[in-house]
Amino acid sequence: MTQSRKMTTLLALLTSIMTPLSTVAQVIHHEKSLYRNILVYEEDGQRCLSFSRKNETARQTCQLLSNPNEFVFSYTRMMMGALYLNPNPRKVLIVGLGGGILPTALSKLFPETVIDVVEIDPAVVKVAQQFFGFHPSQNVHIFEEDGRVFIKRAGQTDQRYDLIMLDAFDHEYIPEHLLTREFLLEVKKLLTAEGVLAANTFSSSRLYHHESVTYSAVFGDFYNLRVKMKNRVILKKMDGLLAMDVIQHHADQLEEKLTPFGFGREWLIPLFSTERDWNPDARILTDQYSPSNLLNSLFQSGAE
Repeated sequence: MTQSRKMTTLLALLTSIMTPLSTVAQVIHHEKSLYRNILVYEEDGQRCLSFSRKNETARQTCQLLSNPNEFVFSYTRMMMGALYLNPNPRKVLIVGLGGGILPTALSKLFPETVIDVVEIDPAVVKVAQQFFGFHPSQNVHIFEEDGRVFIKRAGQTDQRYDLIMLDAFDHEYIPEHLLTREFLLEVKKLLTAEGVLAANTFSSSRLYHHESVTYSAVFGDFYNLRVKMKNRVILKKMDGLLAMDVIQHHADQLEEKLTPFGFGREWLIPLFSTERDWNPDARILTDQYSPSNLLNSLFQSGAE
């Protein structure tokens, strides 16, 4: 491919981005993996990772160049709300790596905690290490495979986790086999008696109702953290909903530790809700019925 053609191809990729890049954006990496187009760029003091399908691209991960520890997106802050339900997890499973913001933060907060990360795309693992400071270690393990395959195998070997984070989400797509009742039952099997599930899901589409009734069918009542027209995070503690004063106590304990990441109890606590704001008659998603991306056709938000 000639240099001029390469530039034309890159320009076409940039002009397809849903959150338009400014003229001062600097592309530092792009490639087409087996699963997606991958773009890393810098603008407005941030380094961002974007995935694209169907000629659309949205930000998956962003870091502040001046303070890489600070969380940029609301969904990552909401996922960390799981610590208000279990403030000292000893073993963590994360499905979906992105730029590695969540495992990197958890490894800094809890250096002795074992963190297993599952990411299907080896190219994403490489990009997270090269551009976003993600580093596997003695306690942080990366598994390059399908999340459901990993979870099924872990269940067969009686693995258990204090915290499971499902983050196989980008702005327009969740793999359909990671949304069904059968999959969530496999996830539930891996949680300890006081374990916590955190799931990054859609907040604005027809899929919202189907996802909600499916999670409810498997886990019962859960905390529904939602930033309007952006992401929704489901939090569930296996031994039941905690009283708000207990959540507040855990938040107080963690406040000093979480401050370097740019958020705390004042922002996060008001988002904890148990309101069932979905249609209870929506059909449960199963391995036989999971047209998630068709149902998500009205989706309007990004990974913010």
